[in-house]
Amino acid sequence: MQTATQTPDRSGARRGVVWQVLVAALPSLGAGPVRVLDCGGGSGTYAVPLAELGADVTVVDISADALATLARRADEAGVGVRVRGVQGDVEALGDALGASGAAGYGAAGYDAYDLVLAHGVLEATEDSGSAFGAIAAAVRSGGVLSVLVTNPVAAVIGRALAGEPAAALAELRALDGVLGNGLGADGVRELCARAGLTVESRHGVGVFTEFVPGAALDLPGGREALDQLEAVSSERVPFVDIASRVHLLARRPNG
Repeated sequence: MQTATQTPDRSGARRGVVWQVLVAALPSLGAGPVRVLDCGGGSGTYAVPLAELGADVTVVDISADALATLARRADEAGVGVRVRGVQGDVEALGDALGASGAAGYGAAGYDAYDLVLAHGVLEATEDSGSAFGAIAAAVRSGGVLSVLVTNPVAAVIGRALAGEPAAALAELRALDGVLGNGLGADGVRELCARAGLTVESRHGVGVFTEFVPGAALDLPGGREALDQLEAVSSERVPFVDIASRVHLLARRPNG
C-alpha cells in the first residue's frame, strides 16, 4: 500500500530542473489542452503550475488533506476548473480512476494521458514494480512519463559525510539488492524497458542543494546562482550520478 510522501523541491517547481524538462516536453504532446495524470501529486507542486499553462490535470493521492490543499491552491491560482483531485492508492490506479470517472479514463483502460508524473511516489509503495506498471499503463502512445526517484548512491555519500562510515558501507552493499525502495535510475530504466517506454533524458536533481547552507541562499543572487549551478550540472558526469534524486523522462512510441 502506498504511503503519503512526496519529496519537497527546495528550489521551487518553476525554477527547478524537472520543471524545465516538463515545459520543454509539452510542445511534443500535440495541440489542445495536455491531459496530465499526477500520481501521488499531493498538494499540487507541479499540478497547479501545469494547469496555469493550460493543462487539464488529474491528481491521484492517498492523502485527503493533501488533496484539500491542492483544491485550495488551484482555486487561488484561478485554475480550479482544470485540476481534479482523486483520493486513491497508486498501486490500484486503474480502480481509483475508473471509480472516480476521471477525465482521460479511456474506453480501453486508462491509457489516455499525454503526460504522467510519478515524482517521489515509487519509494512510497510496497511493490514498486507493480506500481510502476500501473502508472506506465496510463501513458498514451506518443505520451511521456516523468519519474523522479531518490538516488541510492547519494545516500552512501550522505552517510559518509555525516561521519557514519559503517552506515555508508551498509548503504553501499545494499545497492546490489533487488529493485525496491532504492531502485534508482538503473531500476527505473529497467522498468521502462519492461513497459515499452523509451528513456529520452536523465537529469540529476539536488546535486549541490543539500550541501549549501541556507544562509547562503539569503545573500543577494544566492538562490539564483544555486538554481543555475543545479541546471548546468544536472546532465554532466559525475555530478548527475551523485545527485540526491534522479529524474527520467520516458516516452511510449507511437503505434
